[in-house]
Amino acid sequence: MSQKTALYLSSLLRSRVSLSQISKARQTHAQILVHGLLFNVTLQTDLLLAYSKCGSLRHARQVFDKMPERNMHSWNILIFSYVQHSMFSVALDVFDKFRQMGLRPDHYTFPPLFKACAGIGDGFLGKVLYGWVIKLGLEGYVVVSSSFLDFCLKCGSILDAKRVFSDMSCKDSVAWNSMISGFGRAAFYRDALNCSREMLAAGVKMDAMTIPSVLNACGGDGDLIIGKEIHGQVSKNCWYDTDVAIRNSLIDMYAKCGCLDDAEKVFGGMINLNLVTWTTMISCYGVHGKGEDSLRLFKKMSDSGFRPNCVTLTAILASCSHSGMIDEARRIFSSISLGYGLEPRVEHYACMVDLLGRFGYLEEALGLVKNMKIMAPASVWGALLAGCMMHKNVEIGEIAAHRLFELEPRNSSNYIVLCSIYNSLSMPEGISAVRAKMKDLGLVKTPGCSWITISGTVHKFYQGDHSHRLTLPIYETIDGLVKVASLASDY
Repeated sequence: MSQKTALYLSSLLRSRVSLSQISKARQTHAQILVHGLLFNVTLQTDLLLAYSKCGSLRHARQVFDKMPERNMHSWNILIFSYVQHSMFSVALDVFDKFRQMGLRPDHYTFPPLFKACAGIGDGFLGKVLYGWVIKLGLEGYVVVSSSFLDFCLKCGSILDAKRVFSDMSCKDSVAWNSMISGFGRAAFYRDALNCSREMLAAGVKMDAMTIPSVLNACGGDGDLIIGKEIHGQVSKNCWYDTDVAIRNSLIDMYAKCGCLDDAEKVFGGMINLNLVTWTTMISCYGVHGKGEDSLRLFKKMSDSGFRPNCVTLTAILASCSHSGMIDEARRIFSSISLGYGLEPRVEHYACMVDLLGRFGYLEEALGLVKNMKIMAPASVWGALLAGCMMHKNVEIGEIAAHRLFELEPRNSSNYIVLCSIYNSLSMPEGISAVRAKMKDLGLVKTPGCSWITISGTVHKFYQGDHSHRLTLPIYETIDGLVKVASLASDY
């Protein structure tokens, strides 16, 4: 009788996996207690799994802690559940207890651990864990190698990711997608596009997860031709009209490739818009210097019932900054806490400091930096220093520069900017002092560089370097454009 009851209760627990069914899981828990089956290992594990899937980690941990006998499955369930809820440090603590028990991890243990290491940014621990994987002979499992690959990419270890990927005997779509998106996050856009070609050559089709990553790479690399090819291919699929993520990526790709009209067409043709859609289009207008269009769309978004998040607010502030809309930016910045109940983030401060600095409101920008609730990072001080160089303000420029010397002592560009300020004001003593400091630190000036990608080839141009074979016609063209612009301004 008790065996049949245990099987019945076990089936109930395995069927109750949604968040809304937590009360039913607790009712089944009560029946287990009533029937005296609490020490049944299978029921305990099922109960642990049910609470975990319902999102009640407190109850799951209580069940786990009271288990007199814990099998491998129970440890893996608890570790996985904590990682799923972004409780990475707790998950690693559980694994530490697991290790102290002398237990041997399996191929289900490592994937959430790699995700936890990526979550806390512990690259060393992740590589130590992969050493265990090799020692235990588990690297052949696709789920293990794919999770380590994802860890390497999220931690910026591109070379390790390439090595792991090339050693994988079986590459599924998850592995390919991880590699393509990882290259994109690291700004290796050409590598991402090459990887997508290799994926197709290997007979693996692009799916809804692959396409946004490839479009992101097209936008980053300025490869409009491939971007349009993908647009043409996906528009033939029945799920294209309802896939918001792909359409959002198309908007971003077209805008980055300079085709704002095409981005507007995609946006205008969308039926289901989410917050990412609105934010992407607002950002696109901003990048193209259309601040008024960004503000108009921001208002339309709010009128449509969408509440901006921190990313949206960064996009609209950046749009105001690109278009020099100071008063509008001040109003939006004030509304972050007063209107939306959010705390301004570093990126919000950076946008405001950049805008105020470029238009000469340097005292206001400095006051904003000093009033930050968190320590201002190098990006904020760098924006202030750039404004000081533009307006030849040595007093505030020295404050910003010396703060940057503390935050990133080996960044030569900060020293060069301060030298430029001294030079513009004919202050040779200041220039000599900065150059002496650079010499003591062994720093050299990094030459200015700009680049453009044409047909997959990157053309770089360094300050004072005339080695490029098209230097002469390029300079002649620029001179002609300058003359045309000056003639137009006379009328």
